[in-house]
Amino acid sequence: MCGIVGFVGHGNDRDLAAMAARLIHRGPDGDGYYTDAENAVFLGHRRLAILDLQGGHQPMENEDGQVQIVFNGEIYNCAELREILIRAGHVFKTSHSDTEVLVHGYEEWGADLPLRLNGMFAFAIFDRRRRRMFLARDRFGEKPLFYAQRNGLLVFASELGALAEHPRIERRLSNTALQKYFGYGYIPAPHALYEGTRKLPAGHSLVYEIASENLSVSPYWRFRLTPDERLGDRDEPRLVEELRHLLSEATRRRLLSDVPVGVFLSGGLDSSAVLAAAVRHVAPSEINTFTIGFQEPSYDESGPARRVATHFGTRHREEILDLETARNLMDTVLPRMDEPLGDPSIIPTYMLSRFARRHVTVALSGDGGDELFAGYDPMLALAPAGYYARFMPKPLHRLLRHMAGRMPRSGRNMSLDFKLKRTLMGLSYPEKLWGPVWMAPLDPAQFGEVFDQPMRIEDVYEEAITIWETSGNDPVDRMLNFFTHLYLPDDILTKVDRATMMCSLESRAIFLDNDLAEFCQRLPNRFKFRNGERKYLLKRALHGILPDDIINRKKKGFGMPVSDWLRTTPRQVPMRPVHGIRADAVTQRWGRHRTGHSDERLFLWSWLALQGVPGWAKVAV
Repeated sequence: MCGIVGFVGHGNDRDLAAMAARLIHRGPDGDGYYTDAENAVFLGHRRLAILDLQGGHQPMENEDGQVQIVFNGEIYNCAELREILIRAGHVFKTSHSDTEVLVHGYEEWGADLPLRLNGMFAFAIFDRRRRRMFLARDRFGEKPLFYAQRNGLLVFASELGALAEHPRIERRLSNTALQKYFGYGYIPAPHALYEGTRKLPAGHSLVYEIASENLSVSPYWRFRLTPDERLGDRDEPRLVEELRHLLSEATRRRLLSDVPVGVFLSGGLDSSAVLAAAVRHVAPSEINTFTIGFQEPSYDESGPARRVATHFGTRHREEILDLETARNLMDTVLPRMDEPLGDPSIIPTYMLSRFARRHVTVALSGDGGDELFAGYDPMLALAPAGYYARFMPKPLHRLLRHMAGRMPRSGRNMSLDFKLKRTLMGLSYPEKLWGPVWMAPLDPAQFGEVFDQPMRIEDVYEEAITIWETSGNDPVDRMLNFFTHLYLPDDILTKVDRATMMCSLESRAIFLDNDLAEFCQRLPNRFKFRNGERKYLLKRALHGILPDDIINRKKKGFGMPVSDWLRTTPRQVPMRPVHGIRADAVTQRWGRHRTGHSDERLFLWSWLALQGVPGWAKVAV
């Protein structure tokens, strides 16, 4: 795991070094640089050594120096690809570096290289012979890649803060990105926080022709639900065995490492499934499992995690904390987020990563299981919401929403009043907006109160609307696509990448393996969500392997008592001016929340996360 930076055009070695210095946390084990003065190409790399500790230094080149690469990530099928390339005549200098596989893979397959890769990655290749830059990001967006194009200049980096160290990049907030941020709780790709900056979307590649300055971005892969409707109940035993095999193989690939590997363990189904697969390849007594728990029962998951660890006999480590300790980390974590994220679970994710990093350099995770197997709460709401929307008179809906707004607030994790209020807010809008609005920091009807020039709701949510309208007619599939294409890459994977990289820890998501994801694409949703049961087939695959109480345990989530915290924290509310946002509207929301008149937790957390990003200018454009 590493951090990459680079540019083509205006700039010098000092600029490159400044950009790379912002990524030391991503790569504390060393740095490397490449400069081609003739083409004004500058490449930089910060390294966290995982594979081929002695031979994997970057930037790396091919035999004649005509192909140069900087790479962040891990390629899990690098051994198979290496054999194919050797048979094709390529000569390798290193023993097992996955970076060198990419160098020779580009020579052999060109722009088709990303399609061959099973892994997580963001890389930049300078093709000197063709005077071309080729950038690519993995299928689901586990690894980040930001870029910007100016006249005669292309700049790229693993993090926005590193990108902005280039002197030609201005830290002016984008009004479009800001409104999408408060609409989703994250900034969906390709948008980015600063005007003129972009995220390369998951599953996309970028080609920049140095001579013509022409830049093109195109998808090389897209998650598409293509259910095989021929599959029926008679196929269930075979599908169970296939799923078990795929989980085992995905985990085997991700155990490849020259440094210690552990497992994040929450006691939930997904992380428990990862551990169940890992013990097929490594003796349980050699596996490190990590859990953080809290003294407050409604936020503590250490008991179920301990039960799973004991069931398999792992080397289990847990850290029990009080919520005050977590609250005190807000000032540590939010300024290091680089781009704001309205997801408070960044705090416990950081705590877990920090704890695990004391013992290992790599941790396996269950990220992606909820998206691929319909694990989220909105799946349960879809059917009743459909009936409600069809038959509930609008005046009565408004009355119910008003009454729900007067319910006493609870500080418990995912309390009834919070879920009811969020559900009714979403049901105030068309079906195609339910997914994002149920999770939105700001009710779309209130954009006019907060923003001087509010965008049309159709523009704020254009990404979600497009996904809904191009995903067939089944609401379950539509919602699965929303979570997989937007929430997974731009919230979940962003959160995990930033939290782990703050601690120089690499996280590997088992469920995002190519073969396992493609299996889920062709799986009809009745094998994911059936009669109100989420993760139907995954649970069947784990029967007899995990304890029944773990399989049937109610989903809890990695929550924090943010609503209670924000009544007193921070004492002095940060109010850096943001052009286009009405300061009085923000102040009023803080006042209503702190007096208990309304629950503004998601908006206020999002505001804190935005205020925590260092260095941006006052003005949005």
